[in-house]
Amino acid sequence: MGYWLVIDLEATTEEGGWPIAEMEIIEIGASLVSADGRELDHFQRFVRPLRRPYLTNFCRELTHISQANVDAAAPLAAVWPLFERWLTAHHPRLAGWASWGEYDRRQLEQDWRQQQLNSALTAVPHLNLKQRFADARQLQRPVSLNTALQLAGLHFNGQQHRALEDARNTARLLPLVLPA
Repeated sequence: MGYWLVIDLEATTEEGGWPIAEMEIIEIGASLVSADGRELDHFQRFVRPLRRPYLTNFCRELTHISQANVDAAAPLAAVWPLFERWLTAHHPRLAGWASWGEYDRRQLEQDWRQQQLNSALTAVPHLNLKQRFADARQLQRPVSLNTALQLAGLHFNGQQHRALEDARNTARLLPLVLPA
């Protein structure tokens, strides 16, 4: 069985949220894991937003990402090729990629189109772990990552709303939803 890549993004936003078309990625976190959820490698980078370069107070407080973090970062067009280079070493064994919900997939697909970026991820299936967890637990509706961890008897490790830590916590739920 191959590896799974669990991705989480942090993006520009304001209290009440913005439409996805208005959001820009400010952090990429990815955890490459075996089917049993053991981390084999990881990737984390800040990304400088271009359309709205100044983070709102709400965004900074939610993500604990400072204005200095994104000011010092490269834009997505420069960061994404670094991610792809990192992924290349693992791609032959990649079974698929996953995220908590559909937001991360939609944001990436939108940004790939807008910025004319290519990704090896388009060649492997995406798994919505939020929906898969709800289905596996026969829940009425999908729940937050933190609630899912609690239902699984786990505690969130690290700072919530930071991309790599969210990806790592999401990866801990992967073994509970993948077929044995």
